[in-house]
Amino acid sequence: MRKIRIFDTTLRDGEQSPGASMNVDEKIQLARQLAALKVDIIEAGFAISSPGDFEAIKRIGDEIEGPVLCSLARAKEEDIKRAWEALKDAPKKRIHTFHSTSDIHLKYQFRVSREEALKRSVAMVELARSYVEDVEFSPMDATRTDLQYLLDVVEAVVEAGASTVNIPDTVGYTTPAEFGEIIGAIKKRIREKAVISVHCHNDLGLAVANSLAAISNGAGQVECTVNGIGERAGNCSMEEVVMALRTRKDFFNAGTGINTKEIVRTSRLVSKITGIPVQPNKAIVGANAFAHESGIHQDGLLKEKTTYEIMTPEDIGLQSTKLVMGKHSGRHAFKTRLKELGFMLNQEEVDSLFEKFKRLADQKKEIYDEDLEALVSEATARAPELYSLVDLSITSGLAQKPTAMVKMKIGEEIFDRMEHGDGPVDATYKAIVAITKTKSTLRKFEVKSITGGTDALGEVSVSLEEDGRVVRGNGADTDIIVAAAKAYIEALNRLALKKAT
Repeated sequence: MRKIRIFDTTLRDGEQSPGASMNVDEKIQLARQLAALKVDIIEAGFAISSPGDFEAIKRIGDEIEGPVLCSLARAKEEDIKRAWEALKDAPKKRIHTFHSTSDIHLKYQFRVSREEALKRSVAMVELARSYVEDVEFSPMDATRTDLQYLLDVVEAVVEAGASTVNIPDTVGYTTPAEFGEIIGAIKKRIREKAVISVHCHNDLGLAVANSLAAISNGAGQVECTVNGIGERAGNCSMEEVVMALRTRKDFFNAGTGINTKEIVRTSRLVSKITGIPVQPNKAIVGANAFAHESGIHQDGLLKEKTTYEIMTPEDIGLQSTKLVMGKHSGRHAFKTRLKELGFMLNQEEVDSLFEKFKRLADQKKEIYDEDLEALVSEATARAPELYSLVDLSITSGLAQKPTAMVKMKIGEEIFDRMEHGDGPVDATYKAIVAITKTKSTLRKFEVKSITGGTDALGEVSVSLEEDGRVVRGNGADTDIIVAAAKAYIEALNRLALKKAT
């Protein structure tokens, strides 16, 4: 059975989803989980694009073992040198360079001839190969490229030293039958000289189908993202292609090295970090993926699960929530449970989280894994604090106008303000705005319960916009108004950081 390499680009292409940008610490946290998932390659960023991407790539190389670490680079000398600088200390490294090949891109965007594009592609692959042994090349917009020219480019870059050639459906244009023929033609041309990879976008909802068609025709690597996030309509969904291969190995005669029991945890982490929720009917990781309401289906499941389930919830790490901790739990048990959940934290981070855990345990009778994950996620995602919440009190009722009294710290000074509003959240946000004198616009406000019960930890996500800058903030607390205040203040801190840089 063939092994298909999983090239995860959540940290690079996935981050290009509107509003999904991640800070360096969030990228480290997610990269650590991707390593636990056992992806083969992590494309950690675009080294030349920003200091943040460069730092993230470098730190992932220093701190995380397992997957090959990759940086994207345009077919430009300065890009490839910058990628090498970010990657050079990583144990396993790859430079992924690209150049458009479709006539529409060459004419209107790059304004170069086919001959010049081919020459530049070969030269930059040779340059990348002088730095690393593992080089990947992508002919951007391959599915709208003249096939004969595409074959010539692919063959030339392989001869120049590319060990992987990635065929991108950059605008989600192709169909499974057509894409399969393209991959088959490339396989016939280069045979076993290089691994054929595919990178499919989901503009027509065909990214997973196209990727699977490519595998059937000789592709050995799939580029994908967790939850299918990415530019425009997103990318090929990692969990869908992995579970399709696992469930239908009889048809594809291919599999992956993915630890599928980490899929749900990875999906939830991506959703928390990016603020992009998973739709309930999403295949594999949606809330309804293993829910059965039809009486006929329920009857069949009770008699034999395989009547209506082609995979089990346990296959992807979905288990009934179990009680793990309480207010009498000690620091050692807390640290051990965090480690079991996949969080590798230093002692200072553990001590800080333990204090928050104790406060939460005083408010909740039962502490679940999801509560612990929320605590870690909130702490990791937090922006440097210019603003912080000191105190908050609310009065509200059927015959009483909602009123919020907010006390905040700005720098080293304490400020307080009382405001009325249409509801307690509105009053709280008006008070925060009055104290901070900010002029941002609230674009999104979402509330969800992390666990069940009336004492459940609630999570609030907000998006703020100011002067064209869009940021998100997350807050978690058993008091949903406090969670809302935390989320808003975190977003303000992110805005302040963006203004400063």
